[in-house]
Amino acid sequence: MSERALSPQLRSGDGVVPALRDAPESEDSEPTLRIETYPADDRVLVVISGDLDIDTEQMLQRTLREAVAHSVSGVDLDLTGVEFCDCSGLNVLLCIRRRALEDGKSVALRAAGAPVMRLLDLTHTRSLFAWANGTALHDDAEHDEYDNADQDLRVELLQLRRAMQTRPVIDLARGVLMATFALSAEDAWSVLVTVSQRSNTKLHHVAQDLLNSVNGDPLPEPQQQRLAAAVADHSTPPRTPVHG
Repeated sequence: MSERALSPQLRSGDGVVPALRDAPESEDSEPTLRIETYPADDRVLVVISGDLDIDTEQMLQRTLREAVAHSVSGVDLDLTGVEFCDCSGLNVLLCIRRRALEDGKSVALRAAGAPVMRLLDLTHTRSLFAWANGTALHDDAEHDEYDNADQDLRVELLQLRRAMQTRPVIDLARGVLMATFALSAEDAWSVLVTVSQRSNTKLHHVAQDLLNSVNGDPLPEPQQQRLAAAVADHSTPPRTPVHG
C-alpha cells in the first residue's frame, strides 16, 4: 500500500471518508504508527497499530480529534495492533475522551491488546472506556487466563502502593526503638514484628502508635507491656569478658 496522509473529510450524504495515516519515516526506519478511520453508522471506527508514545502523540491526537468531530455519537477504538503504549499515548486517549464527553459523545474500546490493557490496569483507567457493543476481547480460555493475570497484577500493585505508604512510618519507628533502647536495626525490626503478632495488630499500626507516643500520646498499658517484653527478648546482652 502506498504511503498516504489523508485527513477524514465530509462528503455530502456519505459521512466520514475512511482515512489512513502513517507516521513520518526515514529511509532506514519502519512506520511507528498507523491509523485507519472508517464510518460506522453514527460513529467512527479508528483502527490503530504501532507505537503510542511521545513521538506519535501529536498525530494520534490530531486524528482522533478529527474522528470525534466528524462523528455523531463518538468514536470506537480498535487498539489490537498497538505494540507499545506509554503515558504519552494514554494521555492522548484520556484527553480525547474528555473532549468527546464535552460534546455529548463517547470514546469506547472495541478491542485492545496486552500492552494497552496492562497500562489501563496499572493506571486504573480501564473502566473509563466502555466496551463498544459489548465486544469480547478473548475467547473463554484466554479471557480466564487474562483475568487471573489481571487479578495478580492488581494485588501486586496494591501491595506495592501500601508498602510505599507505610515503609517511612515503620523506618521511623525502628529509629525510635534503636535510639531509646540501644537496639540494632535488626532487633528493632524484630521488636515491631513481635508486638504486631502478640497484639494481632498490623505492623504499620504498631509503628504509628509508637511514633504517636513520642509526640505525647501514650501507648495503652497492654501495648506498653508487650513492647517492654519484646525489647527484653530481643535486646542483645553485653558480652562478658572471658578470662584465662
